[in-house]
Amino acid sequence: MKKNHLILLVALVSLFEQAIGQTNLPKTVTRFGEARSSILSGVAVPDGRAYYLTSGIVAPALDTTAPVGSRARYGDTKTQAIGILKRIESDLKAQGLGLADVIFLRVYVAPDKQNGDKPDFKGWFEAYAEFFNNPKNPVKVARSTIGVSTLVSPEYLIEIEAVAVYPNK
Repeated sequence: MKKNHLILLVALVSLFEQAIGQTNLPKTVTRFGEARSSILSGVAVPDGRAYYLTSGIVAPALDTTAPVGSRARYGDTKTQAIGILKRIESDLKAQGLGLADVIFLRVYVAPDKQNGDKPDFKGWFEAYAEFFNNPKNPVKVARSTIGVSTLVSPEYLIEIEAVAVYPNK
């Protein structure tokens, strides 16, 4: 076999393998999961779509005059989560995105002294339900919720990272 024919054959085989491998790629953002679950089991994103990722975001202070370490300063887990999700919503809006574009959340929940020194997962789940998988925003996201021993400050009970996908324009 001549060298040019061999190069052409290798190129054709490579193109064929690429074509076969790409038949299952999603054409749109595709969300997978059980209807009864409040979160997704996974999300597939088409090739060429741009992502927006946040750093870990902690709660805004509710009352900067409240004593450091007091509940009045930042609130409980649910209150902190709501403040964080509002900030994420605002950050997304500044990028031309919304909560419906979020595909993944990574959530770190720290122990709460007023909850038996255990993470308040229930408070987090209640806050999530105010922003996702509801009539206002029926979108669910893939999500990891992780209990940690502490965050950067003992006043913070929750930290959230978000991943969104820009709409196809």
